[in-house]
Amino acid sequence: MASLRFLTFLSPLLLITLSMVDNTSWTEARRILETALPEVPELPKPELPELPPLPKVELPTLPKPELPDLPKPEFPELPKPEVPKLPELPPFPHFPELPKTTLPTIPALPKDIKPPQSTTSP
Repeated sequence: MASLRFLTFLSPLLLITLSMVDNTSWTEARRILETALPEVPELPKPELPELPPLPKVELPTLPKPELPDLPKPEFPELPKPEVPKLPELPPFPHFPELPKTTLPTIPALPKDIKPPQSTTSP
């Protein structure tokens, strides 16, 4: 029983503390958004020295490798599998035709209906 009394005593304090923390975070966020950022001066563009030209590298031409002709492998002919014939199915039973359902009709609205007038003033 003592723990329930303790919780009922602390729960309002906890709610008040949480709402205060939430309120301060809102005000700090608003202050940060409304604060003008300082102007940053433009930095001078650095002048980079020209790069020296890259040395030309001559690659030696390699001879084309000679590969021996490989004989084509000969595979034995596979026997054709015999597929058994499927048994004939009995004829499909005939179902009687069901009557077509009709959708309910919606009565036509009268053409002289006026739109509702708003009660609030602009």
